[in-house]
Amino acid sequence: MEYKEWRHIFKLDPAKEISTEALEKVCESGTDAIIIGGSDGVTLDNVIDLLMRVRRYAVPVALEVSTIESITPGFDFYFIPSVLNSTDTKWVKDLHHAAMKEFGEVMNWEEIITEGYCILNPDCKAANLTNAKLPESAEEIIAYAQMVEHMFKFPIFYMEYSGIYGDVEVVQKVSEGLERTQLFYGGGIQTEAQAREMGAYADTIIVGNHVYENLEEALKTVKAVQ
Repeated sequence: MEYKEWRHIFKLDPAKEISTEALEKVCESGTDAIIIGGSDGVTLDNVIDLLMRVRRYAVPVALEVSTIESITPGFDFYFIPSVLNSTDTKWVKDLHHAAMKEFGEVMNWEEIITEGYCILNPDCKAANLTNAKLPESAEEIIAYAQMVEHMFKFPIFYMEYSGIYGDVEVVQKVSEGLERTQLFYGGGIQTEAQAREMGAYADTIIVGNHVYENLEEALKTVKAVQ
């Protein structure tokens, strides 16, 4: 499947332990894809280790790049986040520029997908790492989404609530304002009902933390949007 057709993704953190049995259940759950990525503790070694384990299954796998050092061949896609509400240009463009200098000549641009990121949980690791400023209103979030679609022309706008369940009305408003850009939603999905609720507006939902907290409930989120 093309990534544009994905409705459900499990995000796995290479810095967290997951058993062989649990990984098999995740990869054979019917999810559309696996994203490997995290905010801290991400190394080349643990990325390669998790990639090799996931590659035993037929599910597509993407790397969400957080450090240049963790980039390795073997993924179907490479998602490159630009954190638009970061107050540090490192996370908006500087790391990207450094990656272009080092790898630009050998990049396969058909595999590289840019994401306009908006971090919406001020207490999460990603917000602290990137010095993200919490938008003060739904209008500010919608404006970021419009920038992504019309100014930067990124294919994905990612609403990242990271650990808390987001505002459904805001997700709906953002969705209604997008025509071509794919809306990713991630954060706090723990039940089939929540997956269905957010999946009514987001093109793609991402389930991450709950894989490690309550795997059986996390697995139920797959059928909610497919």
